[in-house]
Amino acid sequence: MQHKTGEDRWREQLKRVQERMSKVKHKIAVISGKGGVGKSVVTANLAVAFALNGREGRVGILDADIHGPCIPKIIGLKGTRLQVGPPGIFPASGPLGIKVVSMDFLLPEQETPVIWRGPLKYQAIRQFLSDIVWGELDYLFIDLPPGTGDEPLSVMQLLPDMDGVVIVTIPSEVSQGVVKKAVSFARQLKTRILGVIENMSGFICPNCGAEINIFKVGGGEKIANEMGIPFLGRIPIDPKICEDSDEGTPFILKHRDSAAAKAFTEIVKKIEEMVEGGRSSS
Repeated sequence: MQHKTGEDRWREQLKRVQERMSKVKHKIAVISGKGGVGKSVVTANLAVAFALNGREGRVGILDADIHGPCIPKIIGLKGTRLQVGPPGIFPASGPLGIKVVSMDFLLPEQETPVIWRGPLKYQAIRQFLSDIVWGELDYLFIDLPPGTGDEPLSVMQLLPDMDGVVIVTIPSEVSQGVVKKAVSFARQLKTRILGVIENMSGFICPNCGAEINIFKVGGGEKIANEMGIPFLGRIPIDPKICEDSDEGTPFILKHRDSAAAKAFTEIVKKIEEMVEGGRSSS
């Protein structure tokens, strides 16, 4: 009996991922160089914005942050458990039929930590991509933890045909410096960079509507220009984003006429144009 080599097993695993992911038209990873920039909130609201744009039931989110999964909380699925059926494991169903998979759904208690090294994290992400019955989707957003460690590397290796990555930053100079590492990471792995989103960019006064620059503004656009990558847009600070996320309701569902919701809508248009019509430089 011939024993399978490590390379044979790798090829089999990759084939399973490719078979499952062949039903997903567009796969986009959302990354950031550092934590605290609101990346998961951006991911959740982008997914909802795409679903609102005529794709109800055809959008998914893979929460690939193994150690700090928070997509379920933001999207109102905290405490949910995945269902198992004959074809495999089914994702949880969020607002507008958004399909969600997260490590959070597998933990016995909310406070249970995941104390894993790289190989176990790789295995979990591979199973999320190959064993979950995602079905036919137009878009799958992959929310990655900050930095350029095991999880981002695993996703890039498992999905070589990914449409690209979106980088989330804030206007601070510290964040700008780390974004360069995220850009270099994507380029070294030959992954297309769809663009940069500047989150927490200016504050819109709820009383008078004036914009107040609590932090610096323009850092995301500046770094995009310096690195030769697209700038997707700015999302202003809105206290309701934090309030809605804590309550488990995507902000864009409740406040579609707000400046921040309109910013998300414009970003969606740009991403759609890039992945569905024409290519952008990376």
